Amino acid sequence: MSRTETIYQQVRSHLAYLKLTAAAEALPTELDAAAKSKLSHTEFLARLLDVEVDATEARRHAGRLRFANFPAPWRLEDFDFEAQPSVDAALIRDLATCRYADDATNVLFIGPPGVGKTMLAIALGHAAVDAGLRTYYCTAADLAARCRKAAVEGRWANTMRFFKGPSVLIVDELGYLPMPAEDANALFQVISQRYLNGSIILTTNRGVASWGDIFDDTTIAAAMLDRLLHRSVVFNITGDSYRMRAHRARARKLTEGGPA
Repeated sequence: MSRTETIYQQVRSHLAYLKLTAAAEALPTELDAAAKSKLSHTEFLARLLDVEVDATEARRHAGRLRFANFPAPWRLEDFDFEAQPSVDAALIRDLATCRYADDATNVLFIGPPGVGKTMLAIALGHAAVDAGLRTYYCTAADLAARCRKAAVEGRWANTMRFFKGPSVLIVDELGYLPMPAEDANALFQVISQRYLNGSIILTTNRGVASWGDIFDDTTIAAAMLDRLLHRSVVFNITGDSYRMRAHRARARKLTEGGPA
């Protein structure tokens, strides 16, 4: 084996030992490209490291996406802003830069079922994952159930740390079901843990004046709202449900004799 071949094998071995797997696999291709383009040693090294950095970021992004627990792949380009004029498209696109997370600002989507609250929340969640932010999605009911189970199993502190951890926590569908005192206390504890420490994106079908009805306790409702609204962007979404709109369109086509 020639000296050049020995050095080549040594470099590949070092890359593998350092767990620079993508760079090790790309080494032959990048060497050929460097020779053809007459790259300097520094340029060749920069290209090789770019391969490893891209592969590392792809793995990290995939990991953040798995952790996020999104129930749908929705992104902002999937949202029909023309069909929902009550939503400020410019403000949503500004939120997609994730600057709101820098100072733990919360985002609240308020409106009746079917107007796109969950879709917008998940779309902003995807933007946060793309920006490198640890993000987690759950429904309000799931959060409450997880906290109840943690209390029974003696894992309350660990569960509170879990919900405090993400930079962005999405809590979906608050208000669709009444929350007993135990569940309301769990949600309050999560909100309190995250206050000024991490952003919450929350969707609800109840206006803030009706939160006392959700929890059957105006005091705890006021305490939650005090923390959520201190730093917040609030969207009051009006208009028809997307699902009802689609249903009417199909019914109209059937009535007119066209295909459904």
